[in-house]
Amino acid sequence: MKPKLLLHVCCGPCATEVVVRVQDEYEVVGFFYNPNIFPEDEYYKRLEEVHRLSALWHVLVDTGDYDHGRFLELVQGLEREPEGGRRCEVCVRMRLEAAAKAARANGCSIVASTLTIGPSKKAGTINRIGREACAGQGVEFLEADWKKKDGFRRSVELSKDIGMYRQDFCGCEFSRRT
Repeated sequence: MKPKLLLHVCCGPCATEVVVRVQDEYEVVGFFYNPNIFPEDEYYKRLEEVHRLSALWHVLVDTGDYDHGRFLELVQGLEREPEGGRRCEVCVRMRLEAAAKAARANGCSIVASTLTIGPSKKAGTINRIGREACAGQGVEFLEADWKKKDGFRRSVELSKDIGMYRQDFCGCEFSRRT
């Protein structure tokens, strides 16, 4: 029996290659929790693609609440930070803490995130935050830099093959400006 892994999913295209890489070793449960995404219709476009991937590849997906106001409260004062700066660290922490809690609720002992597949995402920072978030919930964080070994390129190819909507910004209104 495979261990259950909760995969925090930022969007369908990023999930493609990560699911391919982990599905042989783990029973994967997706978790879409991204209250940072704005505007709301963008959030629902991404969620729809995650559900489409879930149906195509038979991966269960749990969805957290969309509370953009909470995200804005947490990043207040950091709006002008550059992409990849302190605002992003707060955002990643918010999402991975929720993922660690969702892991326990879904019977998963391990958490991973698709976030490190992005070419501009700092895997070291995301992995550190993931370890810290999971330690408080008694689950393990699977550290990875999914963009390595052509991960990002493969995710682009896989999402094109499926005909998936692929966004051109990280998610929040502040990342859209940079």
